Amino acid sequence: MTETGQTAPDFTLPRDGGGDVTLSALRPKAVVLYFYPRDDTPGCTKEAIAFTEEAAAFEAAGAVVVGISKDSVASHDKFVKKHSLGVILASDEESDVCEKYGVWVEKNMYGKKYMGVERATFLIDGSGTVREVWRKVKVPGHADAVLEAVKAL
Repeated sequence: MTETGQTAPDFTLPRDGGGDVTLSALRPKAVVLYFYPRDDTPGCTKEAIAFTEEAAAFEAAGAVVVGISKDSVASHDKFVKKHSLGVILASDEESDVCEKYGVWVEKNMYGKKYMGVERATFLIDGSGTVREVWRKVKVPGHADAVLEAVKAL
């Protein structure tokens, strides 16, 4: 489980639009790394749109936004196109990165237990240190709260 003050686990994952995204290659920018359960579901769509609407402000503050789910790159490409998303979406189909960050967790819906991605966000500074962690994120207002934390770095 990755916590505040730790060095963020590095990764290279395939991303929307082709190619890969490597966390350490984004330095010296800060990185807003958000994990979400599934492309094109109501909460995940609202979250991706909120981060997209603030993308220019994150860029101006020296940060890049990267979303990660277990969805395939093809799914990400459809999701980006359908909602005109402006953030990087990385595919962690094997859950390796989700496990390193401690967001691959047991969930419970209607009494049925299953494994899934916990909605969580990590703010990583330009040197690769986790500066803030939000777990069990509620979407309304979240992108704005993260933006304020980026500006405070």
